[in-house]
Amino acid sequence: MRPLITAVGLLLAWEILVRSTGAPSYILPAPSLVLVVLIERLDLLAGEAAWTAAEMAIGLLLGLALGGALAIIFAASAGWRRWALPLVIVSQAIPVIALAPLLVLWLGYGLASKVAMAALIIFFPVVSTLYDGLRRTEPGWLDLARTMDASPLAILLQVRLPAALPAFASGARIAAAIAPIGAVIGEWVGASAGLGYLMTLSLARGQTPLAFAALVLLCLLGLALYYATDWLGRTLIPWQPQGD
Repeated sequence: MRPLITAVGLLLAWEILVRSTGAPSYILPAPSLVLVVLIERLDLLAGEAAWTAAEMAIGLLLGLALGGALAIIFAASAGWRRWALPLVIVSQAIPVIALAPLLVLWLGYGLASKVAMAALIIFFPVVSTLYDGLRRTEPGWLDLARTMDASPLAILLQVRLPAALPAFASGARIAAAIAPIGAVIGEWVGASAGLGYLMTLSLARGQTPLAFAALVLLCLLGLALYYATDWLGRTLIPWQPQGD
């Protein structure tokens, strides 16, 4: 109940602030007005939210697959790691907003450029966490596997990878939390649908309450994606220690 109570308290403070200052709705709409717009324009918002949700989900799956595969390659081959790891790090030094126009130019205004942007943001946390988990496998387990004449591939797939899955789950949760960033940035730069596109269009027309309603749905989508990823990780990795 604590998050719910905190959210209600913040909304009440927001409502009081708007009413006491008399701020116009095109500057800062009250939560009650945002709720009214959310209900009245639900059909429009639901359609745009479905588009953004698809971008986020596909981008998350693609980022997890690419990041997981790259981390396994780094763990299996020191040569590939020495050559590719610096490039992966450099790729994260480039501002994502600077790459968005290029991805839109190369992949178009449709779904592909937004998925690519989300995957680009997601894959580095996945690579980092999974590779860290792979190289921190319990040494005793590795010694036992070698004593039993296990091949390097068998050690990687049957010992190191299962041991690193909790770290991979942590990376997946981080990826789920930041997946909306890539999708929305891509929609801001160039799109014909999605919540980010709707926010840009609404603000340009002075329809700030509608932009806030889209932002509310975007937050709900991000929360849903995060908790779904967290639940899936807890279900598929039952040996992972669970917090309170």
